[in-house]
Amino acid sequence: MNPAARLAADAMNAVGVGRTLDMPSEKEPQMNTETQIKETVTANDVVLFMKGTKSMPQCGFSSRVAGVLNFMGVEFADVNVLADEAMRQGIKDYSDWPTVPQLYVKGEFVGGCDIITEMTLSGELDQLFEQNGVAYDKDAADKIREANA
Repeated sequence: MNPAARLAADAMNAVGVGRTLDMPSEKEPQMNTETQIKETVTANDVVLFMKGTKSMPQCGFSSRVAGVLNFMGVEFADVNVLADEAMRQGIKDYSDWPTVPQLYVKGEFVGGCDIITEMTLSGELDQLFEQNGVAYDKDAADKIREANA
C-alpha cells in the first residue's frame, strides 16, 4: 500500500470509518428490557415470566407453574412474554435459560416448569418460600404432594 493510501486508511480507522458500531438506538431496547427485568425481579418477592397471565395462561407449562403458585396461595407478579417480543427474548438472555416459564424468588432465578414441578413434589419449593419469607398455604402444598404420590 502506498504511503498516501496507508495514511488515509489509518485516518479512517482512527475515526471509526469502515467499522460496525453499536448505535444507541440498537442497544437501547435491549438495555431497557434488561433494566425492566431487573427492576421487576427485585421489586417483587415472586415473579413468573410466562406465556399468558396467571389468570389466563397460554401454554401448558406456564399453566402448570401458575396453577401451582395459585393453588398454594402465593402472591406473585406475572409477566406475559407473548405481549412483548423483546421481553420474550430478553428474559432468556437475562437468565441464560432457553425456555419460558421462568420463576424468580427474591430476585433469584429458580427454574422452569420441570424444576418447579420437582421442587413442589419434593417439598423444596416450600423450603425456598420459608427461607425467603414468602407466604404460602402449607396445606395446599401437602395436597399437591398427596395427589401426586
